[in-house]
Amino acid sequence: MLKDSATDSLGGAHAGFRHDAFVYTSGEEFVLSAAPYVRDGLAAGEKVVVALPPERIAELRQALGEAADQVRFIDMTVAGHNPARIIPFWRDILDQHPGRAVRGLGEPACAGRTAAEYEEALLHEALLSVAFADAVGFRLRCPYDAAVGIDPTVTHSVPEGLAEKTFRTALPDVPDRAERWEFGRGELAQIRQWVTARALSHGVSRDRTDDLELALHEICTNSILFGGGSGTLSVWIEDGSLVCDVADQGRIDDLLVGRVLPPLDELGGRGVWLANQLCDLVQLRSGDDFTQVRLSTRLR
Repeated sequence: MLKDSATDSLGGAHAGFRHDAFVYTSGEEFVLSAAPYVRDGLAAGEKVVVALPPERIAELRQALGEAADQVRFIDMTVAGHNPARIIPFWRDILDQHPGRAVRGLGEPACAGRTAAEYEEALLHEALLSVAFADAVGFRLRCPYDAAVGIDPTVTHSVPEGLAEKTFRTALPDVPDRAERWEFGRGELAQIRQWVTARALSHGVSRDRTDDLELALHEICTNSILFGGGSGTLSVWIEDGSLVCDVADQGRIDDLLVGRVLPPLDELGGRGVWLANQLCDLVQLRSGDDFTQVRLSTRLR
């Protein structure tokens, strides 16, 4: 078990956000760590929410017996399919239970993800301490399947500046096989048509293609408005997904962009939020002279 990433207890009540993890090698080992953690939360009168892949949910339900009826179970492969949706998920949970301690058990880096999805799951973990720095009474424990091969100490010991460093580092290079389009003002309609044709030709469904078209329009519009008036769109196939990478010369300061819904009167940010709701994976990196948004849509 890893040490809690933050906060002490005051008068027996946890004062802030506590974030830790454990690694398991089997379903039995998972239950040995998860079930007591859940039971302790129920005994303390906390709201207990479990977000796991279906196999782990079934094992934990069986171990808890009748106590499972007091727990809210969520399929992480659905709610957290795109890792950028997980912080909004936990925010909603806290908003639904104001003034009550919340105990979460969530597995963002569950087995079966692509390499890019694991990378985003780890960025998500690093961003949790930013997203919930002011939370009161929120404890989150993250199981890690040893077969995945990820060391959770990287994100759960809260090394200084990890989230910022990752966010400011460019994504892996666009492959040479990618098709590219240098776009500017007045070309958004052509870009949508171009990407739609490629998505449909690769077997992406009409509905999913419509989602991608809308998400891409929002991101390309951001490049024109905030990224210097132009950008570069690159499109290729990788790990069973159609990938659209949009790069420009802008800079985004907010590490939580796309993970917090901006107010209606705030300029910017809503396009990335919308893309996160529409795409299977959204990766965003931004530094002094670049912003890169990479959208992935599964072919089938």
